[in-house]
Amino acid sequence: MPQIKRNKRFHAEIATSSLSDIMFFLLLFFLIISTLANPNVIKMTLPKAKNNEKTNKQNITLSVTEDKKFYLDKQEVAFDQLESTLLTKMAGAKDQAVVVRIPYNLQVQDLVDVLQIGVRNNLKFVIATSAK
Repeated sequence: MPQIKRNKRFHAEIATSSLSDIMFFLLLFFLIISTLANPNVIKMTLPKAKNNEKTNKQNITLSVTEDKKFYLDKQEVAFDQLESTLLTKMAGAKDQAVVVRIPYNLQVQDLVDVLQIGVRNNLKFVIATSAK
């Protein structure tokens, strides 16, 4: 009796139609989360530096705009009230640092005026930069 050979061989298949849906939802999720990462930011062009060090997000952010408006964590403050407002915010934690975000095209004197507040009160000031 002759043996019967099968012409059809078994080929393993993987259904990938649902993987594209999952990848789309993951991409959408990470895009939304990345935009919410730091909501206390006022948009400005920062000075460039070769070495950037990431800071703790619990720091107080002091932003200076090009038209010399001062913001403490997105709250506008007049320059003459900046020192007292900053001291009240930092009353609980003296080891906390203040991240100074100042545009690259402002004068050096504007930066020095802000840093003098930290010198007078023994506060830690860090200047924010963007990657070069």
